[in-house]
Amino acid sequence: MSSYRVALVGATGAVGTEMLRQLHKRGFPASEVVPFASERSAGRPLDGTNGPVRALVPGADISGFDLALFSAGGSRSREWAPRFRDAGAVVVDNSSAWRMDPEVPLVVTEVNPEALDAHRGIVANPNCTTMVCMLPLKALDRAFGLEAIVPTSFQAAGGAGQKGMDELYAQFPALLADREQLVVDGEAARGKVSHAVHEDTLAMNVVPLLGTLNDQGYTDEELKLQNESRKILGLPDLRVSPTCVRVPVMVGHAVEIRAQFRDAVDVASAREVLEGFPGMVLDDLPTPLAYAGRDEVAVGRLRADLADPQALNLFVVGDNLLKGAALNTVQIAEVLHERGLVRAAQPARA
Repeated sequence: MSSYRVALVGATGAVGTEMLRQLHKRGFPASEVVPFASERSAGRPLDGTNGPVRALVPGADISGFDLALFSAGGSRSREWAPRFRDAGAVVVDNSSAWRMDPEVPLVVTEVNPEALDAHRGIVANPNCTTMVCMLPLKALDRAFGLEAIVPTSFQAAGGAGQKGMDELYAQFPALLADREQLVVDGEAARGKVSHAVHEDTLAMNVVPLLGTLNDQGYTDEELKLQNESRKILGLPDLRVSPTCVRVPVMVGHAVEIRAQFRDAVDVASAREVLEGFPGMVLDDLPTPLAYAGRDEVAVGRLRADLADPQALNLFVVGDNLLKGAALNTVQIAEVLHERGLVRAAQPARA
C-alpha cells in the first residue's frame, strides 16, 4: 500500500481540524501529516501531526508532498495551490477559488468521482450547501431526468467558520435574559448585541441574506448553488432559482428543494431510487441538530408537488463541516489513492 506525505493547509481552523480528525479516523495511508497555517499559529503543537504548525509564508519549504489538503480561504488557495502543485503535490481545495475553473474537477465522491481521472494537479471541493443537495439530486436525475430546481437553504452559523459559530453563541445570553422583550420589542432585543460575521443579529432570528449581492439581487452564495450544481451533475442547462438563508443553528445545513423532472415522478418511485444511494439515508424528519456530527446526508419530507406531476419536494440535511467540507475532502484523497491518481500534475495546456 502506498503511503503519502500530506500537507494540511489551514490546519488550525474548524474545517482543517476536522480534516485532520477524518484522516486518522478513516485510516488514510499517510506517512506524515504536516500542518500549515498563518504566522499567528506557527509553532503551535497539533496532536496527530508530524511536528508543530508551520507558517505559510514566502520561502516556506513545500517540497516533497504527495497531497496538499487546503482549507485556508480563497486568496490563500489562489496563491499557494499552484505552488504546491508545481512542487509535485495533488491539491484538494475547499475554497471557492478553483470550483468553476474548467481545468479543475469539482467533485462529490458519490456523485462524479470519474471527474478525478483527468485532474491536472488541483481538485475542488464544492460549497457546503451545494454538497448536501448533490447526492439525492444525482439519484433522482438518473431515474427521472432532472431539469430544474428551486433550492431554499437554511444555513448554519458554522458555514461562516468558527467566527460564525462564536458570534451566534455570544449573542444568546443577552437575548435570553429578557424573554418578554423578545415578544414585545424584538427590535430592542436585536440591538442589544453586535454582529460582524452575519448580516444581522442571528440568535433568535432568521437572516435572509448571506454573501455578496449582485445587480440582480442574488448573492454569490446563491449563485454557487446554480453554477456548482450544473458542473457537478453535468447539466449545463439546469434551471436553478436559489435562496440562501442563515438560521441560528451551530452546525448543519438544511435545504428545501422543489425538483422538476423530464419524466413523471411519484413518491414511492423516488424513495426506491434514493434508498441505498451511498452516503445518504432516508429520514422522515431530518433536522440539523440530529445530524450534527454524522457523516450521512439525510433526505426526508418527500412530497409530490401539488400542481406538477413531474415535480417533487424534498428536505435535505447535512453537517456542513463533515460531508459539506472536511469529510468530502478526505474522501477525494481516498479516491485519488484508490484510482492511482496521486501523481504529479500534467503539464498545463498551451
